[in-house]
Amino acid sequence: MTLPYAEVIGDPISHSKSPLIHKFWLDRLGISGDYRRAHVKAEDLAAYIESRRGDADWRGCNVTIPHKIAVMDHVADPGGVRASIGAMNTIARAEDGTLFGTNTDAGGFFAPIAGLDLEGRPVAVVGAGGAARAVLFALSKAKIGPVTVLNRSPLKAMGLLAAFGLKGSAKPLDAPLPEAALLVNASALGMTGQPPLDLDLSPLPDDAVVYDIVYSPLETALLKAAAAQGLETVDGLEMLIGQAAIAFSLFFGAAPPEGCEDELKALLTQ
Repeated sequence: MTLPYAEVIGDPISHSKSPLIHKFWLDRLGISGDYRRAHVKAEDLAAYIESRRGDADWRGCNVTIPHKIAVMDHVADPGGVRASIGAMNTIARAEDGTLFGTNTDAGGFFAPIAGLDLEGRPVAVVGAGGAARAVLFALSKAKIGPVTVLNRSPLKAMGLLAAFGLKGSAKPLDAPLPEAALLVNASALGMTGQPPLDLDLSPLPDDAVVYDIVYSPLETALLKAAAAQGLETVDGLEMLIGQAAIAFSLFFGAAPPEGCEDELKALLTQ
């Protein structure tokens, strides 16, 4: 008997903790299913999607670096994700068998900071890729102040600010940080196997929050520096679990179990 399954795809992918999360939830709910990693290179993305399209047991996949933008060319977009966020991190199978894309990153990102009072306050974001699109989309729904985007290509970053109707500026990665109330690393910098992210955090006010979406390592150099400065931090597990919960419901037709968040986080930090 074959089991329904979902996957996470990316390049690299060996670091992904998504299988731990989804398998934990499947086990707790007693659902017969599986969740796997699939190493998919950019040139193989189209062939991967086509191979899974014909597999009735395949329920979908989470999409990570570097495919969040390219994957939009291969699936349906009923929610208008291309025109809004401009990046997909989840592909799922509809009842009629067609594949569609959505984005659960935006909701997963914003959940841990929903209680912050960011109205009118400046924000800084590092990166201008698919994850940064979800972050900026979510922030555009809050009443934040000016946004500074730091990126290798300031021109690309300025295009994102315009796309989401955000006021602010785009600067190179080595530019000084503004006095931001929230700093978000929405890039892969600082991830295991990636170049480091070296920022001088001294311009940040004492009540600033530093949020790093990278979760491998969980305590990044950025978060260590922020903690050493006495700043509040949010690690990448918060966003990872938040977006995974939405995707799990799409894949397996059930909400994740309640009351076991601490046990799951302990498993992910072993």
